[in-house]
Amino acid sequence: MKHISTYACMIFLSLSLTGCGKQVMTGPTGPLPEKKVSGPVLNVSLDATIDTLDQQVSVYATSFELIGNMIDGLMQMADDGSVKYAVAKDMQVSDDGLHYTFKLRDDVYWSNGDRVTAHDFVYGWQRGIDPATESEYAFMFSDIAQIKNATAIQAGQMDPNQLGVRAPDDYTFEVELQTPVSYFDQLLYFCTFYPANQKFIEACGDKYATSPDTCLSNGAFILTDYSVNATSISFIKNTAYYDAARVKLGGIHYEVISSGEEALRKYQSGQLDFVELSGDAVVQMENSPEFRPVDSGFLYFLTFNFDDKIFANKNMRLAFANAIDRELIVKEMADGSAAAYGAIPRGYAFSQSGQDFTPAGIEFPDLCSYNPALARQFYEKAQQELGKKNFEIELLTADGETQVICSESIKRQVERNLPGITINVKVVPKKERRKIMSAGAFQFGLNNWGPDYADPMTYLAMWVTGNSNNMGNYFNPAYNAIIADCTDGELCTKIAERWAAMKEAEIMIMEDAAISPIYQKCNANLIRSNVKGIAFHAVAINKIYKNTTK
Repeated sequence: MKHISTYACMIFLSLSLTGCGKQVMTGPTGPLPEKKVSGPVLNVSLDATIDTLDQQVSVYATSFELIGNMIDGLMQMADDGSVKYAVAKDMQVSDDGLHYTFKLRDDVYWSNGDRVTAHDFVYGWQRGIDPATESEYAFMFSDIAQIKNATAIQAGQMDPNQLGVRAPDDYTFEVELQTPVSYFDQLLYFCTFYPANQKFIEACGDKYATSPDTCLSNGAFILTDYSVNATSISFIKNTAYYDAARVKLGGIHYEVISSGEEALRKYQSGQLDFVELSGDAVVQMENSPEFRPVDSGFLYFLTFNFDDKIFANKNMRLAFANAIDRELIVKEMADGSAAAYGAIPRGYAFSQSGQDFTPAGIEFPDLCSYNPALARQFYEKAQQELGKKNFEIELLTADGETQVICSESIKRQVERNLPGITINVKVVPKKERRKIMSAGAFQFGLNNWGPDYADPMTYLAMWVTGNSNNMGNYFNPAYNAIIADCTDGELCTKIAERWAAMKEAEIMIMEDAAISPIYQKCNANLIRSNVKGIAFHAVAINKIYKNTTK
C-alpha cells in the first residue's frame, strides 16, 4: 500500500461536491458524502478510453463499469450473477405479466443531497427513449423491454412522457409492458435503465457527465477525477451510500493503458493492483499465481457491409468465413480467448433445462470453419458473379492490441487462401471505429458485442432491420419476423418454442454470413493476492467492486 498516499492525496484535492459549477456544501434533504479517503485505493488498468459517463447514452463496457461504480438502479447483480434489490426494496408483478410495481427505499440520496425518488426513474427512462437523447440503446425500452408506447416514441410518433411508466408517489414506480418479458428483472441492473436527476441534468445541459462537477452518484463510489478522453479516472467511497457499510475500498483509481507490456510494467512496479494483459505479456505471466483469466462474454466478429458491392455478394462473405483459421488467431493473441463458431457466444445463455444455447464445438462446419478448399469454391463463384478476379478491400479495426493482432492475422490468411484479394487494415481509436461503422462508411470490420442480459436475444436483436447496431445493414424479412415473434409475438411466453425459434434465427445469420464470428474474448488478468472480492460477470457490468477488499 506504499503507493496509495499519492493517489489518496490527488483524490482528496480533486474532490468537490458540485451542481454543475456551483459548490454545494449541504444537502437539501439528505446527507452529503465525506471528502476524505477512508480505506485503501484499488489501482486498476483500463484497456480503452470510454465513450461517455451518461447512463442513458453510453455503449461501451468500460463505461458501464465506471457508471456502475457511481449509480444504482432498481436492481443490481449479486456476486453469483443473480438479480437482487438495489434502490427497489420490493417488486410486484401482475398475473398477466404486464404490470410491475416497485417500492423504493427511502434512504437513497444523490451525492448533492437530493433524494432518489420514483420520479428519477420516470425521467431517466423517458430520457432514454427520447429521440432527442440519441441513445443507441433506446431499442432496449422498445424491442427488448417491450414497455408500452416505447416503439411509437422511438419513431417520433408519440411524446416521451407517454412511455408506460409513472410515479404515483415518491417511492412507488410503476411500469406497463405491452407483452410479458420473462427476463425483465435482469434488464433493470443495466445502465440504460438507471435513474436520472432531471434538475441536475438540465442545469448541466451538454456538459452533463463530462467531469466530476457534472456527474451525480447514488452508488458505492463518487467520481473525483475525470475529463473527456481522460487517461486517468478516480473515485472515492460514497460515505452517504445506503449500503456504505459493506464497501471496504476507500476509492478506485483507473489508468487507461493500451499495451499489455505497459500494463505489466506498472503492475510489476507496484503502481497497479489489477491489470488486463495482452500479447507477449500474457505468455510471460501465464504461470504466475496472480494470473487469473476470466471469460468476458464478448464476441468478436466480422461485420460485412451489405451496401458494399463486394460484400453484398453472399459467396464472397462465405469465402471469408471459411478462409480464416480462428484457432490460429487466438493462439497469436495468446490472451486465453477461444475461437468462436456461432453468432451467440457459449457459456452464458442457458435454457431452463440447463442447455447451453451454444454448446462447445463447431456448430456450423459448412458455414464457419477453417476450410481453404471450400473457401476457394465460394470465392470462385463470387469472382464470376462480380466479374472480377482481383479485389482491394479495407478492413476496419479498433486500435486495441489484440484487435490489431487479430486483424493482421485475418489479412495474412485471406490473402494467402483467396488469391487476388489485397486487404488494407485501417486502425482507428475505438470510438472512431464505431462512428465509422455506424455511418456505414466501411467495407468490413472487426466488431464486438457483450451481452447486456442473459438471453440470446441480446445478440440476435442486433441484426434486425433498423436496429442501430445492425451496422452492416443486413436485411432479411424472415429473420425480422422470427425476432418479432420472440419478443412481442405469440412465442414470447412459450419458453421451449421461443428457444427453438431463436436457434432458427441464428442459423439464418450463419447461412447468410451476415457476420462471421472470430473469437470469444477472455480477459487475461493479473490481480494481487491481497485483493479479494472483485465480482466478474459476463453480462451487463463486467466488474463490480462493492465487496472488494485490499
